[in-house]
Amino acid sequence: MRDLAAMPWRIIDSTLREGEQFARGNFRTEDKVAIARSLDAFGVEYVELTSPAASPQSQRDAERIVKLGLTAKVITHARCVVDDVRAAIDTGVQGIGLLFATSRILREASHGRSIQQIIDAMGAPVELALSAGLETRFSAEDAFRSEESDLMQVYRAAEKMGVHRVGAADTVGIATPRQVFALFREIRRTVKCDIGFHGHDDTGCAVANAWEAVAAGATHVDVSVLGIGERVGITPLGGFIARMYSLDPQGVSARYRLGQLKELERLVARVTGVEIPFNNPLTGATAYSHKAGMHLKAMLANTGSYEIIPPEAVGMARQLIVGSRLTGRHAVAYRAREMGLKFGEGELKDITARIKDMADRGQLSAEEIDRVLREWVTA
Repeated sequence: MRDLAAMPWRIIDSTLREGEQFARGNFRTEDKVAIARSLDAFGVEYVELTSPAASPQSQRDAERIVKLGLTAKVITHARCVVDDVRAAIDTGVQGIGLLFATSRILREASHGRSIQQIIDAMGAPVELALSAGLETRFSAEDAFRSEESDLMQVYRAAEKMGVHRVGAADTVGIATPRQVFALFREIRRTVKCDIGFHGHDDTGCAVANAWEAVAAGATHVDVSVLGIGERVGITPLGGFIARMYSLDPQGVSARYRLGQLKELERLVARVTGVEIPFNNPLTGATAYSHKAGMHLKAMLANTGSYEIIPPEAVGMARQLIVGSRLTGRHAVAYRAREMGLKFGEGELKDITARIKDMADRGQLSAEEIDRVLREWVTA
């Protein structure tokens, strides 16, 4: 496996582009401004916006966000046509991602062009974008249902035209991690420019696929906050950060303000009217909950026993659940010591049995556990 610290991967956050394609992604201008600022504060390298050609308001919003003076590069995503590039240039964005569907199914259902016709059509939009000084990417939509030879032909042509980056999009979420690694390894052998990955999560592989793309040579990964996007969405920012942090804690901590992730997700959840899943990586309500007796015993000895990412790294708190039928005497003893109480081994065994018996009728709250311990002392 390649050295993660040596991999030059960057995050392109697409909450304000792909996220607008989410069924509930109806952002007002003030929502976009707040999200853009929060993403910038978190430290993403790119903030991607809806094509200014999509609507008059999209153009005005892009102009507004460009004027915020973010540290992140403000880029947009557009059809590979000259008019869309002109609209992007007029807003002052710093980069543009152009695309064409390359799979046979979408070539027939969408634009009707052959591979050679796609290459011919790329020339004028790419040239205009580059002449305007935009960081320019050409991406193959539906790459994983495309013929590999067609993809490489298109990528070689795009690199020859001078694009800064080529992209492979798993548009329908069909790719497996093994397929992603194999394709990106071949793309890396074919071109010398940067390579981007855009992956949908229809089959639950978006985070794994994003990692495999990076491992095989991808330099940019598209994400969105909470993974929002078309259908079930794309690689979630939090999930991707969790994957990368587990492999390079110091590097990821140095690049991103991880403690701001929870508030960033809450902002997007509030704007879109969704709940943050209980099992959301890093920030879900149960992300740092420990319940089984064996787990509690080990956690009391070493918090790294069952946590690969410490909760304090992302502004979260650990929860040790003592009041269940699965609890053990070590957890009960720990809570007793916190209260200034001390019991012998025989008493701990009896107290634990009492708590288990009570918990069979429903999990006990922290207050109920404390009451049991106090009553045992006074009984």
